Amino acid sequence: MIQTASGAAPGGVDPQTADFAEQIADQVESFLLALRAVAQEGDGGRAISLLLLEVSQVLLAGARLGAQSDFEPRQEYQPDVGPEADVDELRLRLATMLGPVDTYSFVFDPYVPEVVDSQLSDDLSAIATDLENGLRHYRSGNVDEALWWWQFSYVSSWGNLAGAVLNALLTVVAHDRLDSEVPGEGDQLAVADEILADDPTT
Repeated sequence: MIQTASGAAPGGVDPQTADFAEQIADQVESFLLALRAVAQEGDGGRAISLLLLEVSQVLLAGARLGAQSDFEPRQEYQPDVGPEADVDELRLRLATMLGPVDTYSFVFDPYVPEVVDSQLSDDLSAIATDLENGLRHYRSGNVDEALWWWQFSYVSSWGNLAGAVLNALLTVVAHDRLDSEVPGEGDQLAVADEILADDPTT
């Protein structure tokens, strides 16, 4: 169970909301720890499968947040919980590890179709930043603020990015498993077999 800086369980909300917040916080913390562990390990083959699993799980947390009624923070402005975590090293490690499959393309808004080029390392780091911000609010005892931020940033930012990242990772796995050609992505996906060659789970 995650606790506040004072060592007490977070308060200020009803027990049902507190229990929900704790479940989300546990999933967020698990994702952040796993993401840093994958980047630290630097094994590109294992990373694809592990990232696919972790992003899928954190998207479940996002879907649960999105299904809730809008959370409202108690204060007009976010309380100061210190500076954002430095994710530059994380981003660089991920970029180096993912190599040729780091850059990918996706449609940001399917109702206004426009293909966007991005990097898995950048998007994973951005997701981590959004999630970690909410976790700092939660750990400081601002449960309602944490839930509002996680929900708002899921709808406005990290949910879309995580969905795009998940699709990109799944495409790499599908190429490896099915040996299929994906139009427009041949140059990047040609190295998928090599990246996943040492992954015992594939």
